[in-house]
Amino acid sequence: TRKESSAASDVYKRQELAGSKPSAIVQSGVVQCPEGRKLFPQMSVLRNLQLGAYVHRRDPGPSQKTLQEVMELFPILREKQHDPAGSLSGGQQQMVAIGRAMMGRPQAMLLDEPSLGLAPLVIKQMFEAIQRINAAGTTVLLAEQNAYAALKIAHRAYVMESGRIVREGKPAELLADDSCLLYTSDAADDSLRV
Repeated sequence: TRKESSAASDVYKRQELAGSKPSAIVQSGVVQCPEGRKLFPQMSVLRNLQLGAYVHRRDPGPSQKTLQEVMELFPILREKQHDPAGSLSGGQQQMVAIGRAMMGRPQAMLLDEPSLGLAPLVIKQMFEAIQRINAAGTTVLLAEQNAYAALKIAHRAYVMESGRIVREGKPAELLADDSCLLYTSDAADDSLRV
């Protein structure tokens, strides 16, 4: 049964998330990697990653395994693990942010603008990492301005303009639709999301 409401509802696995403590949301399996990375710049890379597993601190065994998975996904973080997170390049900081989200052991990961401000080569690496995270069994919800790159890795896409869904479908359909060219343009308005 679906809850009928005029207001938006945040339900995951039949559990209402709105009003829940962030720690409860993470424990339920939903983790966000925010736009702008939101790292602790003076803390080491390792400490930033470990903070992502804070809600699982009473069960540290799996966190060590997840930490190794993060280091395998982003090998440069192993080299930089004792460096302050704020000393890293933008791409490396994004790796830390995604790695920190992984440390929460998500079933669903919400990625907000992971390519923002990154060089094209680094964007390619980020999207490859996102594909690997998804292939390993984590559902990924991606809000991304780089619609073309997002559509290339998505299974399903929703195009939003000013907070409203204006198109939805399979990525190949949206890429082939000339009316979607506006939404895949690099010059697209900031309110567009895929």
